[in-house]
Amino acid sequence: MLLDTPVCNFDWEAPDFTLKDVDGNRYTMSDYLGEKGLLIAFICNHCPYVQKIAERLAEDTRSLMAEGINVLAIMSNDYEAYPEDSPEKMKQFASQHGFDFPYLIDEDQSVGKQYDAVCTPDFFGLNREGRLQYRGRLDNARMDDPSDRVPELLNAMRTIAATGKGPKDQQPSMGCSIKWRGN
Repeated sequence: MLLDTPVCNFDWEAPDFTLKDVDGNRYTMSDYLGEKGLLIAFICNHCPYVQKIAERLAEDTRSLMAEGINVLAIMSNDYEAYPEDSPEKMKQFASQHGFDFPYLIDEDQSVGKQYDAVCTPDFFGLNREGRLQYRGRLDNARMDDPSDRVPELLNAMRTIAATGKGPKDQQPSMGCSIKWRGN
């Protein structure tokens, strides 16, 4: 099912969490907040929207990380029902697309629910206090030709890093619904 993300709830305080990557390494959100903020991306492997933006996401996040803005990605889908999103496939997907950020498994789906994540991709741009400042799309290209794209997420995170505040005008991200257990 195709969904859009809700409008940014400015200054919403992001709940802390600890999740593991596919190799069992633990990552705690508050440890990654950093002086310039944190981007949390809810993604999965099988969503055509994520597949279409994966290389642009890798490129933009490399730029952000080089500028001191941290990035964590979370996979909250029920991978037993959707085996393309299994931890083994996550590792392959991350490698294939050059993800330099931790790609974490939300095993019990609790983090996705705490964040009210609705689709993949769903981006949460936090300032250094862990307050939401961006909940929009990666860029204006979506699934079209990205040659003339405006990197909205990259620009928003740079603004958040510099000012602590996100842009007032934000366009929702669009993607596949998160696959919750029991649905």
